[in-house]
Amino acid sequence: MNSSTISCSNGNNNGNGNGVDGKGYSLNGYRKSCWYEEEIEEDLRWCFALNSILHTGHSQFQDIALLDTKPFGKALVIDGKLQSAETDEFIYHECLVHPALLHHPNPKTIFIMGGGEGSTARELLRHKAVEKVVMCDIDEEVVEFCKSYLLVNREAFCDPRLELVINDARAELEHREKMYDVIVGDLADPIEGGPCYKLYTKSFYELIVKPRLNPDGIFVTQAGPAGIFTHTEVFSCIYNTLRQVFKYVVPYSAHIPSYADTWGWVMASDKPFVLSADELDTRIKQRIKGENRYLDGKTFSSASTLSKAVRKSLVNETHVYTEGTAKFIYGYGSAGQK
Repeated sequence: MNSSTISCSNGNNNGNGNGVDGKGYSLNGYRKSCWYEEEIEEDLRWCFALNSILHTGHSQFQDIALLDTKPFGKALVIDGKLQSAETDEFIYHECLVHPALLHHPNPKTIFIMGGGEGSTARELLRHKAVEKVVMCDIDEEVVEFCKSYLLVNREAFCDPRLELVINDARAELEHREKMYDVIVGDLADPIEGGPCYKLYTKSFYELIVKPRLNPDGIFVTQAGPAGIFTHTEVFSCIYNTLRQVFKYVVPYSAHIPSYADTWGWVMASDKPFVLSADELDTRIKQRIKGENRYLDGKTFSSASTLSKAVRKSLVNETHVYTEGTAKFIYGYGSAGQK
């Protein structure tokens, strides 16, 4: 079971009401001289110093906390897992959004599965061609929480091109008749008991996602840890599952300091991905407002050149993700606990 705790540096961890007791983990401690600790694996924990606990809350689906951390600024924690940190979230969101939109000839309509934080919408709306972004998140309380506390995304939430829908992404896509140029999976990790693992399955990609893509359409999803030791948790399986559904599938990864690991994404289409680094740079200059902090053509070329060990795993991966054969990263979602 995943564990996330906040404790005082002097060892006193009695709690004084500034934390929140969650199901399966706890956030307890004082506002001064606190440390956040997350259990990444059974024998591996990751911790850093806090300035304060800004807010905690519960929703129907998840437990939520916003922490002010010393090394990474404001950090959003859901179900005991750090989701996003102020100082390096741009790495994750630029990698998730821009490769797919840059490879598409003219991306006008986008559907985000998840993305309640607002950062994915922010990056999408930087593209001049984008006319409509539908952001569908199941958890209204998380969305409202992020609207209130993550000031960097205020402008995106107010953009008239953004349509916010509170619903299960599967149900929403299933019942919509509209087609999209790009569908983005910015879902929580597939954890046992979590709300999202069914949205990583072959049947979902085949029967729900692909039929909602336009002829040049591209699907991209976050795909969990992609480190040398962690990529076999779900990254290689998600890659192999998408290979059963789409003709062309590109896995790529980047190190995210606040995650203490390399992270993975997978991009898929029935049209080949053929742009060179120089062509990507040209499109970045033509299409995107403002300056990317992380991603350019050479960075994407590097990100999609995986290490020998990871490439070998992906070539040899045979597991296909289904509801009956689901794989999970380390941890456990509060919604599924008794």
